[in-house]
Amino acid sequence: MVLCSAQRKTQFLLLFTYLCLWCTDNTSLNAKAENNDSLKPGDKLNATSKLCSKQGKYCMNFEQLNDFDNLAYLSISPGGNDWHVWIANRDQPVDMDSAVLSLNQSGALKIESKFGKPITLYASHQPLNRSTNVATLLDSGNFVLKDTQKNTVLWQSFDHPTDSLLPGMKLGLNHKTGENWSLVSWIANSKLLPASGPFRLDWEPIGKELVIKHREKVYWKSGKLIRHNKFEHIAEDKEVQYTSVSNESEDSISFTLSTDEDFTIWALLGNGQLINRNRKGDTLARADVCYGYNTYKGCQKYEDKPACRNFGDVFTSKIGYPNKAMLNVIGNASYSISDCQAMCWRNCRCFGFKNYHTNGTGCMFFLSSEGHNIAAGGQEFYLLQENMQAGKHNRLWIWISVAIATALLIISISILYRARMKRKYMLGESDRNTMGTEIQHLEDSKASSSGNDLEVDLSKGDDLKVFSYSSIKVATNDFSSENKLGQGGFGSVFKGILPSGQEVAVKRLSKSSGQGIVEFKNELNLICKLQHTNLVQLIGHCIHEQERILIYEYLPNKSLDFFLFDSTRKKLLDWNKRFSIIEGIAQGLLYLHKYSRLRIIHRDLKPSNILLDESMNPKISDFGVARMFMKQESEANTDRIVGTYGYMSPEYAMEGIFSTKSDVYSFGVLLLEIISGRKNNSFYCEDNPLNLVGHVWELWKEGEVLRLVDSALNDFFSQEEVLRCVHVGLLCVQEHADDRPNMSNVISMLTNKSRVTVFPKKPAYYGRTTFEEETCFEEFTGDFTYSNSCSHSQLIQIDV
Repeated sequence: MVLCSAQRKTQFLLLFTYLCLWCTDNTSLNAKAENNDSLKPGDKLNATSKLCSKQGKYCMNFEQLNDFDNLAYLSISPGGNDWHVWIANRDQPVDMDSAVLSLNQSGALKIESKFGKPITLYASHQPLNRSTNVATLLDSGNFVLKDTQKNTVLWQSFDHPTDSLLPGMKLGLNHKTGENWSLVSWIANSKLLPASGPFRLDWEPIGKELVIKHREKVYWKSGKLIRHNKFEHIAEDKEVQYTSVSNESEDSISFTLSTDEDFTIWALLGNGQLINRNRKGDTLARADVCYGYNTYKGCQKYEDKPACRNFGDVFTSKIGYPNKAMLNVIGNASYSISDCQAMCWRNCRCFGFKNYHTNGTGCMFFLSSEGHNIAAGGQEFYLLQENMQAGKHNRLWIWISVAIATALLIISISILYRARMKRKYMLGESDRNTMGTEIQHLEDSKASSSGNDLEVDLSKGDDLKVFSYSSIKVATNDFSSENKLGQGGFGSVFKGILPSGQEVAVKRLSKSSGQGIVEFKNELNLICKLQHTNLVQLIGHCIHEQERILIYEYLPNKSLDFFLFDSTRKKLLDWNKRFSIIEGIAQGLLYLHKYSRLRIIHRDLKPSNILLDESMNPKISDFGVARMFMKQESEANTDRIVGTYGYMSPEYAMEGIFSTKSDVYSFGVLLLEIISGRKNNSFYCEDNPLNLVGHVWELWKEGEVLRLVDSALNDFFSQEEVLRCVHVGLLCVQEHADDRPNMSNVISMLTNKSRVTVFPKKPAYYGRTTFEEETCFEEFTGDFTYSNSCSHSQLIQIDV
């Protein structure tokens, strides 16, 4: 008994000792993990742990930026600071409770959570359990994935900058990968929303200067690098040394510091300021004060300053309470405060603006200078401060110009009158009678035109026929309602029958449309030069007094929207037909952008402008708002923005910048509509803040793309083709024009069976645009005019 008792005591002591050692060892392991700077194959970083560099200069962890949701961002921050120099998933937050950064046994680096699609930072092709990859957070702030066996860098955060530039990080272009190293601001200055914003800092290797762009428009330039530590428009910093590289591998700029004790990090803010987060907090660039008319410390001039704005007009920050009766609201969370400023600046009825949402997004506009009360403790907003002296100066020059023009007009009329009297005196009476008889005969012959001379050929070499007005009336039964095919943006379309029996579509521009004359001439000049199987054929035209008429080939199946958005007729569009329509539209756009004699930008691509022939082959129509480019031109800027809500690219709607990539954006929206059988705005309801594009993006992240497919197809479709089409569609609707593919690449991706390797970024117009009442698109980009008759297919024009 004594022996057994002694044995039990011994066993108890051994167990106690083991537990103590285990606890000590586990505590040691936790302490080691707390100070760990690396992930090895099989390691994970979750929401309750962090990586810190060896000297603790930088730490990486998942962070929840606000209390409104449970979304997490994987970020790198300087030790002891609460701001972030890099965020891995700024446009795709993950669930905070289940967020994990993992380096798996095959060497792949991924961010995962129980919701959404995994975010792959680096995809490895090594065999399972054979990886020698290690991810390490360095004291430079660079998170590096290396193959330790080969001692090669596989991936690093410095190659994927967000809004901050650290010493050793590059700006420029990597020629090996085609990747652009740029800083992109947060969408707002608040710390709540790190999503990609409107400002971008680039290195321009040709001019050897830094450039800040707002929605692709250049606002600011640094000027050339004068010495190793000074740009023309950036204050000299003796602690900073710049290094520029230009070779086959890259064109880049970076900076280093003279000592390890120096602390310098550049940050591009959501309002366009470029700051130095050093101990002095220097401001390097002020793109926020670039209005297009000034050259203040690198600001760039551009030509679209509205006539109502004068040199010296600025928006100034105020504190007070806005008068809600004077407000116009746009709740679109894709708009930053700088977008609000740009839209208000272009609209002469706008006197001020502020953010709509608490996270710094959305816009509220003041439509009156009396739309506010200044008071302490109120809200921050921005009010137009007009330069009255500039206004007086401009008005003086206007009066001088009017006076000079009037004098020149009077002189010209006098000269013409004297010349006419002299000519009349020298002309014999008999000659004048003969001339009058010939003129009268010509007028009589015109008035006697009938249906028999319907096709009088006055083509003048452009292969277009000029029809008399009376013959058009005969062909359309005097534009009867029975012959009416539809209503377009600038007039009506009627069915007509030529004497030969050929059926035609007659587009009659509205007499009340002031824009119609411009569009008529534009379409006439453009389409006569175009010949392609996927473009509608123009047969002729008619000009009679105020009437402007275009005659097209007649397509019996009307337009794509006639089938696509009707619950019964859409069943006639099986998947093969839909895919064929997608390919046909793409081929037509490729011809316009690349193979026609002139590069053509359509600018109003939508289902109602896609006509279908008897075999349901698509033909792009309505070139009234199209624009011609010379082959060497790539983009242009316009004060006259025309298009249809839901299909306009952000850089065109916001800045008036259009290019072939504007049509690519419209094609992307159209492609997604064809797959889903739904309009882009059909998802809007109280419980759903997303449009179709945003809905598709959410399905993409969740790996549930096939849920998008139109139920009318009854699951009879090619999954591979649908996935490919959705992938291409999301690439086309990306926010930045440079990220979108051209139509050659689109067709290659659609028809090539190989895997599409480019991953799309978060699309533009991701969320719903909301108003206090139903309003048209021109409300927030043009005249702020309320209307209760907005429609999905309405063509809008914005003179800004």
